[in-house]
Amino acid sequence: MNAVKTNPGPTKTALIIAFATIYLVWGSTYLGIRVAVETMPPFLMASLRFIVAGSLLLAFQRLRGPLRLRPHHWRDNIITGIFLLLGGNGLVSWAELSLPSGVTALIIGSQPLMMVLTAWAWPGGVRPGKLTMVGLLLGFAGVAWLAAPWESAAGGALPVGGFIAVLAACVFWAYGSIYSRHAREPAAPFTASALQMLAGSAALALVALARGEVAAFSPAAVSARSWLAFGYLTSVGSLVGFSTFVWLMKHSTPARVATYAYVNPIVAVCLGWLILREPITSRTLVASAVIVTAVAIITVQKSRSAPVLSAPAPAPRREAA
Repeated sequence: MNAVKTNPGPTKTALIIAFATIYLVWGSTYLGIRVAVETMPPFLMASLRFIVAGSLLLAFQRLRGPLRLRPHHWRDNIITGIFLLLGGNGLVSWAELSLPSGVTALIIGSQPLMMVLTAWAWPGGVRPGKLTMVGLLLGFAGVAWLAAPWESAAGGALPVGGFIAVLAACVFWAYGSIYSRHAREPAAPFTASALQMLAGSAALALVALARGEVAAFSPAAVSARSWLAFGYLTSVGSLVGFSTFVWLMKHSTPARVATYAYVNPIVAVCLGWLILREPITSRTLVASAVIVTAVAIITVQKSRSAPVLSAPAPAPRREAA
């Protein structure tokens, strides 16, 4: 009898490289957005980024074989893409006109808090446990300390408009993510991501048109480093980062993959300080420690308990994603 061949799975080195990739790449995208919007309109920049990435990804999927898309695939991914990429990424890109990249990443680092609350509020959702509630309260305390609304701008308070935009982006991202979890017979992950990028790109373009960004845009006015940042976000941030994420979701546990949620903000803060000389104050350090601790508590609790909803198809990161 012939021995049955088994798939040995990825090597430890491959897993280490993959985790390092999503930690560094997704952590660096906040810096990339900050540099890109220096001379590029935020919504138009995001729209161009996702139409390029989405088109390339969809073409790649088409070369692999028929897409086999049904009407509900288009509906679900158009809705998801609008929430994730217009509400999530578009608002973040606009907010980084006034917020440092590291601070933006720290606020977005509280995303798991919004996910828990959205899942709880969703029909059929389950109330979080006591330790998760502690994590929620701790996380929001860290975000409030970072924003410091009781201080003046000179005293360290964040710009109100940018801060609210990032919080709203977290809400939109949470809603879009939970919505995608309810998709029945979802499309293949890469195909779904491509459709979401294209739908989000179209929605972002409409906002850019309404804001006058398209009429006022001049490619000649865009600096070289903004073009480089745009290229990095499109290729490395969207395509390499997301592909690595999908691969890890197949070869590692969700709890381990979810560790990017509290590594990315640290990477973003360090890169912002190193490259853009963004200040790291004592308030930033304390708030980051509190937020990361809260996210760690929630992530560990989620990995120990049964999921409230069915697992989602991977979606592009908000940075992006």
